Amino acid sequence: MTTEQVIHGIDLETLGGFVDHAADHPDEVQLGLAAAATYEGTAAHSLAKVDSYELGGETIARETREYTLPYGAWKEVLDAGGWVGGTDRLEPVEAALSALAACINVGITINAVANGIDIDHLETRVRTDFDPAVLFSLEELKEADSVFENLTAEVEIDGENLDRDLIDEWARRAPVYTLVSLTQDVDMTINTPAEVAGDD
Repeated sequence: MTTEQVIHGIDLETLGGFVDHAADHPDEVQLGLAAAATYEGTAAHSLAKVDSYELGGETIARETREYTLPYGAWKEVLDAGGWVGGTDRLEPVEAALSALAACINVGITINAVANGIDIDHLETRVRTDFDPAVLFSLEELKEADSVFENLTAEVEIDGENLDRDLIDEWARRAPVYTLVSLTQDVDMTINTPAEVAGDD
């Protein structure tokens, strides 16, 4: 009789089986992820929605994972910029930073569990300096590389037998880390109403 071993909410036997399956059948564990945002009529305000995703080519959708996020900006910045009745909302850059912090935790904890390393405490703090000049067309688009400077991630972790280099590697395996740290081209498609043919 085998005893189920659960560490940090993961059944180790099931995790091992999943990893083996992923190694043998990589196409079956590929993910297709998406999100959408609808403009709400006030500049910088959008209602974002995340719902279905694809796993191994199959779309998975259910009501319990229909998430909505009201995005906006900071009240003081909106007030200074002339917004009428500006209120605080989660700003998209902050959401991206929080996603990076959370995903670094994902990379560390999944690999820690898989390698038998117990974690007593883990907190990741992410910070950046943001220059909005490109956003407000005060700088050319070609200066976009200068918008963010000093992006840092500070990982505070406690546990036994922790190897700093290994923790660093696991953090860099986080998918959002890859998304923000590697140069990627976004395939942008702009859809507009069909142009009306001129009168002949």
